[in-house]
Amino acid sequence: MRIAAIIVAAGRGSRVGGPVPKQWRDLCGRSVAAHALQVFADHPGVGRLVLVLHPDDVAGTLWPSNPAADIVSGGATRAASVLAGLMVVEGQADIVLIHDAARPLVSPALIDRVLAALQNARAAAPALPVTDALWHGAAGLVTGTQDRAGLYRAQTPQGFWLKDILAAHRAHAGDAADDVTVARAAGIAVVIVPGDEDNLKITREADFARAERLMGQMMGQTMDIRTGNGFDVHRFEAGDHVWLCGVKIPHGQGLNGHSDADVGLHAVTDAIYGALAMGDIGQHFPPSDPQWKSAASHIFLTHAVNLARAQGFTLTHVDCTLICELPKIGPHAPAMRTEMARILGIDVTRISVKGTTSERLGFTGRGEGIAALATATLVKS
Repeated sequence: MRIAAIIVAAGRGSRVGGPVPKQWRDLCGRSVAAHALQVFADHPGVGRLVLVLHPDDVAGTLWPSNPAADIVSGGATRAASVLAGLMVVEGQADIVLIHDAARPLVSPALIDRVLAALQNARAAAPALPVTDALWHGAAGLVTGTQDRAGLYRAQTPQGFWLKDILAAHRAHAGDAADDVTVARAAGIAVVIVPGDEDNLKITREADFARAERLMGQMMGQTMDIRTGNGFDVHRFEAGDHVWLCGVKIPHGQGLNGHSDADVGLHAVTDAIYGALAMGDIGQHFPPSDPQWKSAASHIFLTHAVNLARAQGFTLTHVDCTLICELPKIGPHAPAMRTEMARILGIDVTRISVKGTTSERLGFTGRGEGIAALATATLVKS
């Protein structure tokens, strides 16, 4: 049975506010959407991931490059966005799970419950029974009560046999609150499976604090924190630019090295390898191997990050200090942080790049080369 997961991240999150939509805001070291996406990527039953983005976000750098997912541009409504995602997997999956990116705490057990229900049903969705008293109100006053019997709070992921829900969406006119609404309009019976109180949907600012608390509690149960250090040096040679932390900087000299000699990325890469106790760049990419001649250093850094993720670690912070008299680092530090954030797939606020001199002492003080010192923190839960 082929299973695909569609993560819907095309909304603007206007109720939360802020400089970026809520699904791209940082939550414990990764964006909200990245947390949700990772759960489905790690689930052994899910073989295909689709990330539906707002058209303005498709060409941007906010969405995570890891884990890998098919990227599709959404429509003007949620229903249109889901349909765009469904069309990507048409004929390539039997079952589809549709999940809101604003629910970062979805659990593997909840996914399992939905998939189990689909063994004997055409559609299944998680929900929690309403336990609070319900009122009608107007102008700040209670105007009546509502019987809560038979009422549920809907959650995602909502699961369907792909052919059924695709046909239902194609026939549906206008928008819908969720995909269960679309399914029921097409006459599809939807089985209710037990939801999860922790599977909250981030809607308001206060939800971020609650999500952080819950995530911290989960991490605290089996937390494994690793810190690694990296140090690298490259000497100057003839040239007209240097690569530092992924940014090409015009300079009167170049840096000598088997690769592009990006001393900053090399130090960060070794810091990650160090946190994993997995050696250094030279062991993974021997300088004696000609295939790495003049290679871009982001290849090495990406390799280190992927090793960390494969072992269940999240990179939560990187600090890199570049030691040289010239070029001046300060003017380029913002671009360096942005580029490293892109490569590492974490928020730029968790990356520090700074420059210092050695007060004209030693080889860096004499302008013979550049050194870099880096620290990386990994968290496993």
